[in-house]
Amino acid sequence: MNFSPLAAGSRSETSTTPLTRVGVAGLGAIGQELVRHLAHGVPGVALTAVSAHDRERAGERLERLGVDVPVVALDELEPLADVVVECAPARLLAELATPVLEAGKEVIVLSAGALLERPELIDLAARHGGRITVPTGALLGLDAVRAAAEGDVASVRMVTRKPARGLAGAPYLVENGVDPEHADEAVRVFSGTAHEAARGFPANLNVAAALALAGIGPERTHVEIWVDPAVERNTHTIEVDADVARLTMTIENVPSANPRTGRITALSVVSLLRTRHATLRVGS
Repeated sequence: MNFSPLAAGSRSETSTTPLTRVGVAGLGAIGQELVRHLAHGVPGVALTAVSAHDRERAGERLERLGVDVPVVALDELEPLADVVVECAPARLLAELATPVLEAGKEVIVLSAGALLERPELIDLAARHGGRITVPTGALLGLDAVRAAAEGDVASVRMVTRKPARGLAGAPYLVENGVDPEHADEAVRVFSGTAHEAARGFPANLNVAAALALAGIGPERTHVEIWVDPAVERNTHTIEVDADVARLTMTIENVPSANPRTGRITALSVVSLLRTRHATLRVGS
């Protein structure tokens, strides 16, 4: 009996295996990595279309990846896909998610912070039978946090440490005149709620929003952000104090080609898609 990690999702497709058509919105660092993995094959899953702002450039990228799928506008993805993965700028979330959810389909959201600003999308999904899924992404332990939240949780705290390049251009830092490049030692640049963190760091801290959604909400989840020239990886430490357990978890993510995002993010989506047709599923 094979209990290797891939065995759970690697069975051969048969006539009874449903096929999930996947569209990818956005072809930046994460979108390209996701497309590359899907092109190599995930059982029961087929990449059917992508969307990008610069469609000509996107076509060139797909050609280099050896992928032959159409590049379409955001509002043209829905008819071509059962699931749309959002890898686009956070400001486009409502535009790409609305037609998918109105059709009763699923959106996998990486810009979890934008979801906190668009709660109407959750209501829209409920009305039309759609689904919004936030993958584990760059965090760990979300299963444990979600389980703990079924009981009584006193506090959830996350401390994030990033090199300067991982926080460059964040609206909160720009508005407060903070230049992370000038830090020659670890400096705390933010302390507040997960909601405030997601708003002030929309491209840098979707992990805070995902943690809040899994746990006790964005207003009760406390976040600290540090610029730390001593670290080379995006580091997140989570502390949860609950009646059923006390959790302390740390993850150090290798940045992708986009230093704001970890390389593990795309693989998290691949893993999520793989479990759709797996005969063995581990974790909730």
